[in-house]
Amino acid sequence: MTRFVSCVAGLVMAGVLSAAATATAFAADVVWPRKQIRLIVPYPPGGSADTLGRALAQSLTGSLNQTVVVENRAGAAGFIGSQAVARAEPDGYTLVVSGIGSHVIAPLQNPNAFDPIKDFTHIAFLGGPPAALIVNADSPVKDLAGFITYARGLPNGVSWGSPGQGTHGSLIGDAFKDTTKLKMVHVAYKGANAAVTDLIANQIQAAFITLSSATAGIKSGRIRAIALTADKRLDDFPDVPTFTEQGYPKLTGTTWFSLSGPAGMDPAVTTKLNAAVRQAMRTPEIQRELRQQNMVTEDWDAATFTRYVGTEITHWSPYLQAAEVVTGNKP
Repeated sequence: MTRFVSCVAGLVMAGVLSAAATATAFAADVVWPRKQIRLIVPYPPGGSADTLGRALAQSLTGSLNQTVVVENRAGAAGFIGSQAVARAEPDGYTLVVSGIGSHVIAPLQNPNAFDPIKDFTHIAFLGGPPAALIVNADSPVKDLAGFITYARGLPNGVSWGSPGQGTHGSLIGDAFKDTTKLKMVHVAYKGANAAVTDLIANQIQAAFITLSSATAGIKSGRIRAIALTADKRLDDFPDVPTFTEQGYPKLTGTTWFSLSGPAGMDPAVTTKLNAAVRQAMRTPEIQRELRQQNMVTEDWDAATFTRYVGTEITHWSPYLQAAEVVTGNKP
């Protein structure tokens, strides 16, 4: 009998503890947010991260019934603002517009700044533009097969530009070179506009840049896009095939942005934020913003997105090391 009573008591206690845990999670979900939320954009105003972050902040202000204030803390390729969030209290009131630049590429270049997985709670994927392989509109190259044939016929190899060493455009170019085994000479510029200008002037023969940076040149007829790293063709560029369509399925990806917070956030808060962000990404206002910037998005839960961040780090690490841009390597 004593053993029976003890067993029953144990079951009751377990039930109480389970109910208490559920109630705690529910309470956290209900009471958060109770005050203003700060969204740090670790880049200057006016860029893609900033405009997307502000559109998201406006949407979340309405859906969460609390003001979401955007604060630009630019510098060091996104390190300054991101590091501030990594050191903040994990209460859900300090968040950051993260992304491949600040949470994949930059940490691989400077591993001592912060750990992009251990120091953050990754909440939701926002979106980003795919990269485009572009050529001068007067080039004889019409598609990817033609580009490869053209490049192999050049004794000194094909010259290609990117927005800078270690940018997503340069990584895609390096991955393309590695996949095709072409002889290619990389010209790293200080920004996409300089690369496009030299491409139009026939100073280089190709470039890998984001589609958003190439759009004006494409629409004006001065440059031609022959491949995109998107999973499928974009509605606004139906005539531009993907790398996958042309036989290179591993050349996919975007210069993506996301929402993250400090490590250790309450899972209930993370789940609530993830749901709110995914709802926001489906609104006409943000869909319009995404389309204007030629961005694609993914409807992922927090766990799926966190795994994606880890996959991106693993995927791009060898290319950054080979390019000798990781801290400690000689240029």
